[in-house]
Amino acid sequence: MKCLLPFLLVFTFSCAALAQTSGTTQATETTQTATPPSAPSSQPEPRLFFPKGWYWGWGQFDIAPPHNEIDPNLCAANSGQYGGVDSKCNAFARYMLSGSVEVRPIGRTVARRLMFFFDPNFLFGKNVPQTLYTWSWDAIGMEYKWGVGVDLPKRFEFRFTQHPNIARFGSRDQPLGPGWLGPNGPWGQYNAIGVRKYFGSRPKDGD
Repeated sequence: MKCLLPFLLVFTFSCAALAQTSGTTQATETTQTATPPSAPSSQPEPRLFFPKGWYWGWGQFDIAPPHNEIDPNLCAANSGQYGGVDSKCNAFARYMLSGSVEVRPIGRTVARRLMFFFDPNFLFGKNVPQTLYTWSWDAIGMEYKWGVGVDLPKRFEFRFTQHPNIARFGSRDQPLGPGWLGPNGPWGQYNAIGVRKYFGSRPKDGD
């Protein structure tokens, strides 16, 4: 009997330890079950000024091959008859740098629907139809428009557009002889009120 006493003591303590561990595990599982899952974190509120993605735009470079020059409507198509290759009215473009920029600088309140845009076209060249064709980079001017837009429901947008006279550069910023058509440039000077409708969707970067 005395030989079995140590084994009985070890068996008794082992059973007690096992029972205590089982009770602790059950209590932990009960606590985890009773604790409700935490609510998912809400999206951070956008900044009031210059929120993420507050600007968007694109830029483009074009070359017009000979006999297909871009006409900013500053010179008559037959301006070569006024001086031939030496005609002052040689503002037909070989190159064009164009682009569009839209900014939405306010990220909260009803003003977040407000948008400003600017669409410039820079023209370069020295050509006269049927008379002079060159690869010159002489600056002609900048044709552009700017305005403001307001987002409306159903993907509509209210827009006010201002189109000033073409801004002419260098020697082109003066009367260009008998072939000159005046200061207005393409489309002339105007302002307009309109409504734009968006449709479809753009693919995300990398798609």
